[in-house]
Amino acid sequence: MGWKFQSNSPVYLQIASTIRADILSGKYAAEEQIPPVRQLAYIAAVNPNTMQRALSQLELDGLLYSKGTAGRFVTGDTAVLEKARHNAVNELLETFLQGCKQLGVTKDEVIQLLNKKEEMECQF
Repeated sequence: MGWKFQSNSPVYLQIASTIRADILSGKYAAEEQIPPVRQLAYIAAVNPNTMQRALSQLELDGLLYSKGTAGRFVTGDTAVLEKARHNAVNELLETFLQGCKQLGVTKDEVIQLLNKKEEMECQF
């Protein structure tokens, strides 16, 4: 079964976003080799060229590097990884805060809701 994609953005960017999240969350560790293009394309149920384009984007972003025929690896540059993680978190926060603003939720309400949510999750 392939990954689920939205029609509002190019598939290769959605794939790059998914793999970026896997890298930033630690699913793929620094200096770890990622699966080959064809294997990832099979898993995602996309054309290998689409997967190649997504991985090339991640190389341009500095998250992956190629060792010729040995494959692609996650960067070991912690500064690059931290900057990418910081940017991803800021992007999520921006989307979240814009949604809250549209709903008329105040800063104090957001803080209360986050604290309440955190308390609920600590009970498990």
